[in-house]
Amino acid sequence: MGTLRRLLAAAALGFASVPVLAGPPEPLGLPAAPAGAQPSPEQVDLGRKLFMDRRLSRNGTMSCGMCHVPEQGFAVNELATAVGIEGQSLRRNTPTVLNVGYQSLLFHDGRATSLEEQVWGPLLAADEMGNLTREAALARVQALPEYRPLFAAAFPSAGVSAAGIAAALAAYERTLQSGNSRFDRFYFAGERARLSEAERHGLELFRGKGRCVACHTIGGTGALFTDQAFHNTGVGFAKARAAMRSLRVPLAPGVETQLDPASMPGVFSPEPPDLGRFEVTREERDRYAYKTPSLRNVALTAPYMHDGSLATLEQVIDFYDRGGIDNPGRDPLLLPLGLTVEEKQALVAFLRALTGDNVDQLAAQARAAASTVNFR
Repeated sequence: MGTLRRLLAAAALGFASVPVLAGPPEPLGLPAAPAGAQPSPEQVDLGRKLFMDRRLSRNGTMSCGMCHVPEQGFAVNELATAVGIEGQSLRRNTPTVLNVGYQSLLFHDGRATSLEEQVWGPLLAADEMGNLTREAALARVQALPEYRPLFAAAFPSAGVSAAGIAAALAAYERTLQSGNSRFDRFYFAGERARLSEAERHGLELFRGKGRCVACHTIGGTGALFTDQAFHNTGVGFAKARAAMRSLRVPLAPGVETQLDPASMPGVFSPEPPDLGRFEVTREERDRYAYKTPSLRNVALTAPYMHDGSLATLEQVIDFYDRGGIDNPGRDPLLLPLGLTVEEKQALVAFLRALTGDNVDQLAAQARAAASTVNFR
C-alpha cells in the first residue's frame, strides 16, 4: 500500500501516470474533497515538519506555523496582522489553514490557484520568510541532513527538490480537515439535542433575516460556509480613504493641501492602499473586494476581516447589521438588517457551534512535529 501511495504522489508531481484512488471519508459536514492523488503518510509527515521549521526562512527565525499558530486555530489571535521576518508587520490578517484544501483560490485576493502555488507566497515574500528565490529556499533544505531520508521516503524518484517542498507542504495542509462540529451533528446527522435553543435560533437567523447564507453557503450534504467569491464590504474602501485623508494637511482655516509622498522620498512613505481582488484582475468591479472566508472554526480565528480590524464576533455581527460600509462598489447583498440584541447574541452563539471536534488534535500533531526539528 505504501508503494502505491508513493506512485500516486509521483503522479501528482508529474513523474508518472496512474489512476487516482479515493481517499478516506471527509469529516461530517465537509463536502467531498477535490479530486487528486492522495498524499502518502510520508509526504504528510514531511510537510508537517517543514510547516513548523523556522530554518526555511532566510535568517532561520520564521516558520509557517508562526503565522498559522496551531493552538490559535492555525491563525494568529493576538494581532490584526501577523509579524513576519525581522519584525515586519504584514499587510493582511492571517487566514486559517483549517480546511484550506477545499479552497479554489488562495489568499484574500485569490491570486493563487493551488496550494502548491500558494506555499511559495510566504516563503518568498520579503516581509514573511524572506527567501530571494525558490532555489535559495531549496538550498536551505538541501543543507539540512535530517531531511534527506524524509524526502527519499516521500518522493523516492525525486529526492530533495523545490517541487517536493511545495508538494509536501500542500499534502500536509490538505489533511487539516476539521468538521463534525455540533452544528454538523445537528444539521447533517439529525441529532437535534446538539444545539441549544439560542443556537437553533441563530441558525434560523443565519439562513433568514441575517442573510448570512447569501455568501456563507450551506449545502444539502456539506457546508464550507463560503461561496468562494469576492465581495466589497467597505472595509478596504474605508481604510484606503482614511489613509488618503492622512495626507491632507491644513494650511489655514478652510485651506488644506494634499501631500505627494513621491515628492518626499525617505520622509513620508505610506503603504499603498490595499485594493483587494483588483490587484489580481485589474477589473474595476473587484476594487476593495476580498474572498469570503469559511466560517468553520470561526470562534477560534479572531480577529476578523482581511485587515483584522474587527476583534470579536460581536463586532462582526454589528458591522453586517449596519450593512457594511457604504461606498461606490459596495456589494448589493449588504443591507441594514435591523437585528435586535437578542438576535445578535443568537447569531454569535450559532457561530460558536461551528468549531470542529479535532482542532486540538491537529494542533497537538503540529506541535509534536515542531519538537522533532533540530534547530542547532
